[in-house]
Amino acid sequence: MKELKHINKYFYKYRYRLLLGVLITICAKIFALFTPRLIGKSITTISKGLNNELSNEVFKQELAANIMYLIGAAVIAGLFTFLMRQTIINVSRYIEFDLKNEVYQQYQRLSLNFYKSNRTGDLMNRISEDVTKVRMYTGPAIMYTFNMITLFIVALIYMLSVAPKLTLYTMLPLPLLSFIIYKLSKIINKRSTIVQQYLSNLSAYTQESFSGISIIKAYGIEDENNLAFNKLSETSKQKQIDLTKVQALFFPSMILLIGISNILVAYIGGMQYINGEIKDIGTIAEFLIYVNMLTWPVATVGWVTNLVQQAEASQKRINEFLKQEPDIKNNTAEATKIEGHIEFNDVTFIYPDTNIKALNHVSFTLKKGETLAILGKTGSGKSTILDLIGRLYDVQEGTIKIDYKPIDQVNLNNLRDSIGYVPQDAFLFSDTIENNIKFGKEDATEEEVIEAAKNAYVHKNIKKFTNGYQTKLGERGITLSGGQK
Repeated sequence: MKELKHINKYFYKYRYRLLLGVLITICAKIFALFTPRLIGKSITTISKGLNNELSNEVFKQELAANIMYLIGAAVIAGLFTFLMRQTIINVSRYIEFDLKNEVYQQYQRLSLNFYKSNRTGDLMNRISEDVTKVRMYTGPAIMYTFNMITLFIVALIYMLSVAPKLTLYTMLPLPLLSFIIYKLSKIINKRSTIVQQYLSNLSAYTQESFSGISIIKAYGIEDENNLAFNKLSETSKQKQIDLTKVQALFFPSMILLIGISNILVAYIGGMQYINGEIKDIGTIAEFLIYVNMLTWPVATVGWVTNLVQQAEASQKRINEFLKQEPDIKNNTAEATKIEGHIEFNDVTFIYPDTNIKALNHVSFTLKKGETLAILGKTGSGKSTILDLIGRLYDVQEGTIKIDYKPIDQVNLNNLRDSIGYVPQDAFLFSDTIENNIKFGKEDATEEEVIEAAKNAYVHKNIKKFTNGYQTKLGERGITLSGGQK
């Protein structure tokens, strides 16, 4: 549970909703437990009526009253159960929303080097699959835990007050059940972590295949790609089967133990009734219903344990990068006015993920208003210089100055706001052409958008589309030709 402590701040945020949900859960179970008691009384009334211990009029009155109470208790219990789900399950959705936002904001904070050392599919899996598993812990797991605890406490108190000896025999299998759950949960936790890792690998490979589908088709390697995917999928399937085998042991074990409890109630309760230790025949029926009412809560112990173990494994994967700090930090909170003087002094840069030396003792000065063209062969460091000016990386040797100040003393947000950057690989978002042009300046007017398109010589091409600037682009601008991008 150590990793799941990260979620406690969200529990505190929604503490009043959770508290209300817990109170509603207690009320729902109390009213639900009226059902077996009323059924037991009804059976006792019927037994007395058949044995002529009650007059016909009293028999009908008592039976009718019990039936009315039974219907009323069922309706109220149903209403509270509905409210229970509406409070606790809704809280889990709020927490899921907050956690996804936290994860995404952390993705935005982390430096470029983080993305070079992590696969996109794995990052997507953490914000989707892993967060979903954590939500199952914050919602269903908590709801059924309080449900089970309340039901056990209330039922146990009443059962002990009616027939203490029979209650103890009924509860005999529970310690064995707890031991089985403890052993299996440790195995499930380990295997859940492995399953999530293989799912991430599968997601990463799928994402890369979709992104490079044009290259895959151009080289005609669909069959080879399918074969590689099948191998990954087969491994993932086997790991999930290994997990399922352990999970499958939960419910048969519980059903067996509940069955033993039913046998004990029927046999020992019957003997006690014959010996006069239990006065009403309805008590036996009542206890049988209690045992069966406890079947699902006992069964959910295994299910909830499974949910918690999976959530623990998923939260651990999420925490791994939530704890990471960006390599590039904004060291200056004070706003910096950028004039445009750029100076490289003996700059050497090595890419941390590949150890490739991209720049070796590079120096130049670019005054405000000047233009500099950098020529060179592939891999000579042209794009690296642009990345360093935008401070996507920090240099290992030498200094870069902006307006005569070391670049790490310039407000990072102001620095990047002052840069217009056109990358070699034109990246377009799945949005309208207008919004893609506005990217970086969302408050741009329609006239500014058209002017920018004209300057890029694409205005006429855009007007040829049916919806013009409101044309929706596919992922990465897949609906456009290479030149149009």
